[in-house]
Amino acid sequence: MMLKATRSRCCGNIVEMKILVIGLGNPILGDDGVGWKVAEAVSEFLNSKPGHLLKSDGNNIEVDFASLGGLSLMERMIGYERVILIDSMETSGGVVGSVKTFPLAALENPRLGHSASTHDTSLLTALQTAQAMGMEVPARVYVVAIEAKNVYDFSERLTPEVGRAVPIATQKVLQMLREDTT
Repeated sequence: MMLKATRSRCCGNIVEMKILVIGLGNPILGDDGVGWKVAEAVSEFLNSKPGHLLKSDGNNIEVDFASLGGLSLMERMIGYERVILIDSMETSGGVVGSVKTFPLAALENPRLGHSASTHDTSLLTALQTAQAMGMEVPARVYVVAIEAKNVYDFSERLTPEVGRAVPIATQKVLQMLREDTT
Protein backbone atom coordinates (compact mmCIF):
# COMPACT_ATOMS: atom_id res chain seq x y z
CA MET A 1 0.00 0.00 0.00
CA MET A 2 1.36 3.42 -0.89
CA LEU A 3 0.24 6.81 0.40
CA LYS A 4 1.65 10.24 -0.33
CA ALA A 5 2.28 12.99 2.24
CA THR A 6 4.55 16.02 2.57
CA ARG A 7 7.19 15.84 5.28
CA SER A 8 8.88 19.20 5.29
CA ARG A 9 10.34 21.97 3.20
CA CYS A 10 14.04 22.59 2.77
CA CYS A 11 15.38 25.52 0.85
CA GLY A 12 11.91 26.07 -0.69
CA ASN A 13 11.67 22.47 -1.96
CA ILE A 14 9.45 19.72 -0.65
CA VAL A 15 11.54 16.97 0.91
CA GLU A 16 10.01 13.53 0.41
CA MET A 17 10.57 10.80 2.95
CA LYS A 18 9.88 7.16 2.21
CA ILE A 19 8.56 5.23 5.20
CA LEU A 20 8.26 1.45 5.38
CA VAL A 21 6.19 -0.44 7.96
CA ILE A 22 6.93 -4.17 8.10
CA GLY A 23 4.96 -6.76 10.06
CA LEU A 24 7.45 -9.51 10.86
CA GLY A 25 6.94 -13.10 11.93
CA ASN A 26 5.16 -16.21 10.75
CA PRO A 27 1.36 -15.96 10.61
CA ILE A 28 0.91 -19.72 11.10
CA LEU A 29 2.97 -19.92 14.31
CA GLY A 30 0.54 -18.48 16.84
CA ASP A 31 1.80 -15.35 18.61
CA ASP A 32 4.72 -15.10 16.16
CA GLY A 33 2.16 -13.77 13.65
CA VAL A 34 1.27 -10.71 15.74
CA GLY A 35 3.49 -8.44 13.62
CA TRP A 36 1.44 -9.36 10.57
CA LYS A 37 -1.86 -8.73 12.41
CA VAL A 38 -0.73 -5.26 13.49
CA ALA A 39 0.55 -4.43 9.99
CA GLU A 40 -2.81 -5.55 8.56
CA ALA A 41 -4.63 -3.25 10.98
CA VAL A 42 -2.32 -0.33 10.10
CA SER A 43 -2.85 -0.95 6.39
CA GLU A 44 -6.64 -1.13 6.82
CA PHE A 45 -6.64 2.15 8.75
CA LEU A 46 -4.48 3.92 6.17
CA ASN A 47 -6.64 2.63 3.32
CA SER A 48 -9.90 3.65 5.00
CA LYS A 49 -8.80 7.04 6.38
CA PRO A 50 -5.67 8.28 4.60
CA GLY A 51 -6.43 11.96 5.17
CA HIS A 52 -7.09 11.34 8.87
CA LEU A 53 -3.47 10.38 9.49
CA LEU A 54 -1.62 12.45 6.94
CA LYS A 55 -2.02 16.21 6.75
CA SER A 56 -0.60 16.77 3.24
CA ASP A 57 0.91 15.09 0.16
CA GLY A 58 4.51 14.11 -0.68
CA ASN A 59 5.82 11.13 1.36
CA ASN A 60 5.45 7.45 0.62
CA ILE A 61 4.27 5.05 3.30
CA GLU A 62 4.41 1.39 2.40
CA VAL A 63 3.10 -1.45 4.56
CA ASP A 64 4.54 -4.91 3.99
CA PHE A 65 4.72 -8.34 5.62
CA ALA A 66 7.83 -10.50 5.95
CA SER A 67 9.12 -13.71 7.46
CA LEU A 68 12.78 -12.88 7.10
CA GLY A 69 15.64 -11.26 8.93
CA GLY A 70 19.31 -10.36 8.65
CA LEU A 71 20.56 -9.68 5.13
CA SER A 72 17.20 -10.26 3.44
CA LEU A 73 15.41 -7.82 5.74
CA MET A 74 18.18 -5.25 5.28
CA GLU A 75 17.81 -5.52 1.50
CA ARG A 76 14.06 -4.87 1.83
CA MET A 77 14.78 -1.69 3.82
CA ILE A 78 17.18 -0.12 1.29
CA GLY A 79 15.95 3.22 -0.04
CA TYR A 80 13.67 4.07 2.91
CA GLU A 81 14.44 6.85 5.37
CA ARG A 82 12.28 5.53 8.19
CA VAL A 83 11.31 1.94 8.96
CA ILE A 84 8.97 0.61 11.63
CA LEU A 85 9.36 -3.10 12.37
CA ILE A 86 6.52 -4.86 14.20
CA ASP A 87 7.29 -8.23 15.76
CA SER A 88 6.73 -10.55 18.68
CA MET A 89 9.35 -10.63 21.40
CA GLU A 90 10.09 -13.00 24.24
CA THR A 91 12.00 -11.62 27.20
CA SER A 92 12.58 -13.11 30.60
CA GLY A 93 10.08 -11.64 33.01
CA GLY A 94 8.14 -9.82 30.29
CA VAL A 95 4.36 -9.50 30.63
CA VAL A 96 2.66 -11.34 27.78
CA GLY A 97 0.71 -8.86 25.67
CA SER A 98 2.73 -5.82 26.71
CA VAL A 99 3.81 -3.49 23.90
CA LYS A 100 7.18 -1.78 23.77
CA THR A 101 8.64 0.68 21.28
CA PHE A 102 12.31 1.43 20.90
CA PRO A 103 14.93 2.23 18.27
CA LEU A 104 16.49 -0.85 16.66
CA ALA A 105 19.89 0.37 17.89
CA ALA A 106 18.70 -0.25 21.48
CA LEU A 107 18.71 -4.01 20.85
CA GLU A 108 21.82 -5.91 21.75
CA ASN A 109 23.74 -6.77 18.59
CA PRO A 110 24.86 -10.39 18.86
CA ARG A 111 27.94 -10.05 16.66
CA LEU A 112 29.26 -13.53 17.33
CA GLY A 113 27.49 -16.82 16.97
CA HIS A 114 23.97 -15.49 16.29
CA SER A 115 22.48 -16.07 12.90
CA ALA A 116 19.85 -18.17 11.25
CA SER A 117 22.59 -19.90 9.30
CA THR A 118 26.26 -19.57 8.51
CA HIS A 119 25.20 -17.47 5.50
CA ASP A 120 23.34 -14.76 7.42
CA THR A 121 23.92 -12.14 10.10
CA SER A 122 21.91 -9.96 12.48
CA LEU A 123 19.88 -7.07 11.08
CA LEU A 124 22.02 -4.54 12.96
CA THR A 125 25.23 -5.92 11.47
CA ALA A 126 23.66 -6.12 8.00
CA LEU A 127 22.58 -2.45 8.19
CA GLN A 128 26.02 -1.36 9.45
CA THR A 129 27.69 -3.25 6.61
CA ALA A 130 25.33 -1.79 4.01
CA GLN A 131 25.97 1.72 5.32
CA ALA A 132 29.73 1.17 5.21
CA MET A 133 29.31 0.11 1.57
CA GLY A 134 27.51 3.38 0.80
CA MET A 135 24.04 1.92 0.45
CA GLU A 136 21.00 4.07 1.28
CA VAL A 137 19.95 2.58 4.63
CA PRO A 138 17.20 4.07 6.83
CA ALA A 139 18.25 6.94 9.09
CA ARG A 140 15.84 5.66 11.74
CA VAL A 141 14.57 2.15 12.40
CA TYR A 142 12.04 1.63 15.16
CA VAL A 143 10.69 -1.56 16.67
CA VAL A 144 7.20 -2.09 18.00
CA ALA A 145 7.46 -5.34 19.98
CA ILE A 146 4.65 -7.34 21.53
CA GLU A 147 5.63 -9.69 24.34
CA ALA A 148 4.53 -13.19 23.31
CA LYS A 149 4.51 -16.71 24.70
CA ASN A 150 3.24 -19.06 21.99
CA VAL A 151 5.51 -18.67 18.97
CA TYR A 152 6.26 -22.29 18.03
CA ASP A 153 2.87 -24.02 17.84
CA PHE A 154 1.12 -24.21 14.49
CA SER A 155 -1.89 -21.93 14.76
CA GLU A 156 -3.25 -18.91 12.94
CA ARG A 157 -4.70 -17.60 16.21
CA LEU A 158 -3.05 -15.37 18.74
CA THR A 159 -3.30 -16.09 22.45
CA PRO A 160 -5.92 -13.82 24.10
CA GLU A 161 -3.29 -11.63 25.80
CA VAL A 162 -1.41 -11.04 22.56
CA GLY A 163 -4.63 -10.54 20.61
CA ARG A 164 -5.66 -7.75 23.00
CA ALA A 165 -2.32 -6.04 22.30
CA VAL A 166 -3.00 -5.70 18.55
CA PRO A 167 -5.06 -2.46 18.81
CA ILE A 168 -2.54 -0.98 21.26
CA ALA A 169 0.40 -1.76 18.98
CA THR A 170 -1.56 -0.48 15.97
CA GLN A 171 -2.13 2.86 17.70
CA LYS A 172 1.57 3.10 18.58
CA VAL A 173 2.53 2.56 14.91
CA LEU A 174 -0.04 5.12 13.74
CA GLN A 175 1.28 7.63 16.29
CA MET A 176 4.83 7.09 15.02
CA LEU A 177 3.62 7.68 11.47
CA ARG A 178 1.82 10.86 12.53
CA GLU A 179 5.04 12.14 14.07
CA ASP A 180 6.99 11.38 10.87
CA THR A 181 4.46 12.85 8.44
CA THR A 182 3.16 16.02 10.08
